[in-house]
Amino acid sequence: MSRQLVPTMISLAVAWLLAPTPAIAQELIAGSVCPDSTPTVFHECALEAANDFDPPRTPDGQPDMGGVWNLPGTAFEDIEEHPPALDDSGGPTSIVDPPNGRVPMQPWSDVRRRENSDSFIHPSAACLLSGMPYTMYRPGPYQFLQTPEHFVVLASRAHAYRVIPLDDTPPVGDNIRLWNGVARGRWEGNTLVIETTNLNAMPWMDQRGRFYTEDVQIVERLTLVEADTIHYQVTVDDPNVFTQPFTIALAYRRNTVEGFELIVEACYENNGTLLDIYRTAGFSLYPGVSVEEAQEAMEADQ
Repeated sequence: MSRQLVPTMISLAVAWLLAPTPAIAQELIAGSVCPDSTPTVFHECALEAANDFDPPRTPDGQPDMGGVWNLPGTAFEDIEEHPPALDDSGGPTSIVDPPNGRVPMQPWSDVRRRENSDSFIHPSAACLLSGMPYTMYRPGPYQFLQTPEHFVVLASRAHAYRVIPLDDTPPVGDNIRLWNGVARGRWEGNTLVIETTNLNAMPWMDQRGRFYTEDVQIVERLTLVEADTIHYQVTVDDPNVFTQPFTIALAYRRNTVEGFELIVEACYENNGTLLDIYRTAGFSLYPGVSVEEAQEAMEADQ
């Protein structure tokens, strides 16, 4: 393959795998109690709106979040504020805590994440699972399904799905590590709380190479603030990489198109053709950062 063609082919591949859909560009939702989808604005409004809303219920009495949902915003590009670029639409920060809207990276980890995008293939661009929390803010619509025992997330991009138990299923062993981790959900009032551990630390959190170690703990909170809007929050905690936990907030908006169904975008793990293109350009698969490596880097910083 001609090396002159490699950058063009990579750009096309990344554009197809990571590009936004029209629904993502949506910012203002007419008729909503919280019409502005800008994360910091929406978050403040949604916290108040949730106190005054009695959500529709499933037969077992829990808030009914079933249906298809769109996700305005570009957190998948960069969870911080970012300008438009070659492969970015640009957008505001999705971080609501800390208040400065920045990921509280440690010095060594901020250097490492800058190196990641220069050296490694974005895991999702290789059709690997997107991991957490990236799975929940990738482009494209989502479908939520509920039973008394499970909460299910389906997405069209990169065969992404999650089956989250809401019962007393026995925990798995600590030695089991998965791309999307091991999730356990519970209801706290009208809020679905999902705690995820046992992540393999191989995915990134955005296209800027932000990462975590296997010690990471992720807590999500989903709350209906009106019939067609879910307030989504996710807190990421990994003291090996970050100076403090941080929280992302986003607005899921109901897709009201009659008869709408998710499509399946063909994408298979370790796509050989794509990987050959990346490797020819000098990129390799992201290997992750071990807990031991992170702790050594922290000590070197100090």
